[in-house]
Amino acid sequence: MIKKFILYLLIVPVIITAGCISANKTNVNTEDPEKAYQTAKKSYDDKDYLQAIEDFSFIKIKFSGSSVSDKSQYYLGMSYYKRGDYILAAYEFENMIRNFTSSEFYPDARFNLAMCYYELSPDYDLDQTYTKYAITEFQNFMVLFPKHKDAELASIKIKELRNKLAFKEIKSADLYMTMGDYRAALVYYDIVLKDYFDTDYVDNAAYGRINALIAKKKYSDAKDEMDKFIAKYKESEFYNAVVNLRKKY
Repeated sequence: MIKKFILYLLIVPVIITAGCISANKTNVNTEDPEKAYQTAKKSYDDKDYLQAIEDFSFIKIKFSGSSVSDKSQYYLGMSYYKRGDYILAAYEFENMIRNFTSSEFYPDARFNLAMCYYELSPDYDLDQTYTKYAITEFQNFMVLFPKHKDAELASIKIKELRNKLAFKEIKSADLYMTMGDYRAALVYYDIVLKDYFDTDYVDNAAYGRINALIAKKKYSDAKDEMDKFIAKYKESEFYNAVVNLRKKY
């Protein structure tokens, strides 16, 4: 939460500036909030997202508290999202979630907030803060809206992101194995076995743990792990290797 707060402090000036600029560049020229919304929505539908941002930002200020406030807030976030400005989109979706809990757009805003963090999630070897944010937001979405049309996709995204986190731990463990620091390698393999047991890398971690124990000459413990592996991971790509290892010990 602290990192989110700092992030928003950094982008608030951008949001404020955008709001000021929109008064000069907006296509909206009416005192009717619904007509103003239709003008902004047309820019969005025409995929002129930069203009849509200007228009919806202007509506956000001029028609605050009106009947179009919630949908204008939502499409402001979507306009940023469509442009690939995921940090700004997340900021606007957060505003939507905080201020319009009864809106028909609320469920989609929650899902798209998670998608913003998903898009910001980097390669496995970089900091995974956004990956963890995305998982949390997808999980929150699924708890609140288990029958939503995007609930299945949210579940798929969670699995994908958890696989990324598990792979990061596997690569750390493998690096320590290469360095000969088997104790450290075991720590990382155990993280996968404990925290990412539902990912595609759990058998990889179990196999790595066996090799680390052998390297530490803890043969009795290694044999126990081999027996567990053989019983549990019959479909694993490492299955035959473990069977052959078991024959040696």
